[in-house]
Amino acid sequence: MGTNGMKRTAYCGQFRVADAGKQITVFGWVQRRRVLGGLIFITLRDRTGLLQLTFDETVDKELFDFAYTLRSEDVIGASGMLRERGSDANEKMKTGGVELLVSRLQLLGKAETPPFEIVEHSNANEELRLKYRYLDLRRPDLMNNLLFRHKVTKITRDFFDENGFIELETPMLIKSTPEGARDYLVPSRIHPGAFYALPQSPQLYKQLSMVAGFDRYMQIARCFRDEDLRADRQPEFTQIDLEMSFVDTEDVLQIGEQFMQRVFRDALGVEIPLPLPRLTYTEAMERFGSDKPDLRFGLELVDLSDLVPDCGFSVFSDAVAGGGSVRGIRVPEGASSLSRKEMDKLTEYVRGIGAQGLAWIRWTADGISSSFSKFLTEGSMNRFLDRMEAREGDVVLILADKANAHVLAQLGSLRTELARRLTLPLTGYQLVWIVEFPFFEYDEEANTYVAMHHPFTAPLDECLEYLETDKAKVRAKAYDLVLNGVELSSGSIRITDPVLQKRMFRLLGLSDSEAYEKFGFLMDAFRFGAPPHGGMGIGLDRLVMQLLGCESLRDVIAFPKVQNASELMTECPAPVDETQLKELRIVVKHD
Repeated sequence: MGTNGMKRTAYCGQFRVADAGKQITVFGWVQRRRVLGGLIFITLRDRTGLLQLTFDETVDKELFDFAYTLRSEDVIGASGMLRERGSDANEKMKTGGVELLVSRLQLLGKAETPPFEIVEHSNANEELRLKYRYLDLRRPDLMNNLLFRHKVTKITRDFFDENGFIELETPMLIKSTPEGARDYLVPSRIHPGAFYALPQSPQLYKQLSMVAGFDRYMQIARCFRDEDLRADRQPEFTQIDLEMSFVDTEDVLQIGEQFMQRVFRDALGVEIPLPLPRLTYTEAMERFGSDKPDLRFGLELVDLSDLVPDCGFSVFSDAVAGGGSVRGIRVPEGASSLSRKEMDKLTEYVRGIGAQGLAWIRWTADGISSSFSKFLTEGSMNRFLDRMEAREGDVVLILADKANAHVLAQLGSLRTELARRLTLPLTGYQLVWIVEFPFFEYDEEANTYVAMHHPFTAPLDECLEYLETDKAKVRAKAYDLVLNGVELSSGSIRITDPVLQKRMFRLLGLSDSEAYEKFGFLMDAFRFGAPPHGGMGIGLDRLVMQLLGCESLRDVIAFPKVQNASELMTECPAPVDETQLKELRIVVKHD
């Protein structure tokens, strides 16, 4: 069915009082229909907003009767005179000052009753909405999220083009080189028994584009990881990927924060002052217990370990003697909101994340009470309070463990949980770079150090001497960009020295032959003159989610997957025809 010659004049949401008197044509979906005597009012919806259509029985009885048959979600075209509503204006609508007095109407698509009402902030079951995602996307709030995402994507391309970046497309069918998560594998029909992988990132190809001499590369890249999902994870996601030649860390951070400033300014009208703050990984962990700290609130961690040896409380002293630490968080004015009952709930919470228990101090007008005061001298208690800079009305929460990393991580989780329970006013946008990450992290189960980054990340020059002798001292030329406690970006300066690259592969447990089998094409490329280079990947989905304040990535992705990596609308993944499996020489075994 065509439009019978009707041509759209503009979109519904674009008309204002200044347009009154114009002959216009609009298309869209019927949001609702109201009948008031000899008048019918239809609210028409398209991707830009709403417009009221008016049908007057005294002007055109046939048209009036036709409009009476319309129902919600019918697709229509309407032409007529746009007129001012005057005292009848609807201030809640952007187009509320005008209405279209319809003189021509065409039904373009009849709709059945939808399984849920198409309204903003729908309270319909999410699974139902995802099954009918094409209807869910009609909701103005979700539609606006996707239009905003488009805007951010355009800003991205414009910014990097203006700064000399070349957009290159890298392959979607690549060699499997797992980077931590599982690859999605694609069987080859032409090469029986061989598989492609879907890219977890364009990492190797963008490095090769630097060897090729493109100098500055960017791509809005689709990436895939076969991992368990969370609110901020999807099996397929979009990355703003970039790489630069002849740069050091400072150059990459500078272009990254200039990009963020541009996005905030052009997409939100928010000015982000530069340079962005920076924290080393060590400082972030020591102060906030996280390498992606939310800086919109305080509640910083304080080290109490040096006060412990003579305090008389064996839980504390044993932790420090075993090589661990004792650390606390001061909650200003927390005594009024953290009752003894709340303390018990917080104790349950920290035990749920691996802590043995929670020690606390409450300072009220009635005095100081504590879960461990009977073990302390008055002098020890005062030293704890002085170190925490506590005063009347405050609460101090303390954790201890023989593993310092455990204390930091647990207090970091407790810090964010406190912000949630205390309903702190988390407003604004706080960006921070986290730099100088450890190159290795200790795997307690394997009882050895393992790589914290992909094997092409360069160590800091001053740490090279410790690669074989003291892995705990080795820091990387790696950096993350964090927004309000969410990691937006990760990147590094790359290794381009073939000798150092071989050395790193050996340290990561890869023999020369294994490394060459996996990455020989990259190692070969470096033999022919590789410029120093580095880059990063910025999660577009996460960025848009944070800018809009959404709770889930599903709110900013057109057709998302759910928790088990399936899509409810098309019911994928799904079995395939036996003929296809035979062509691929694949046999499916069922448990």
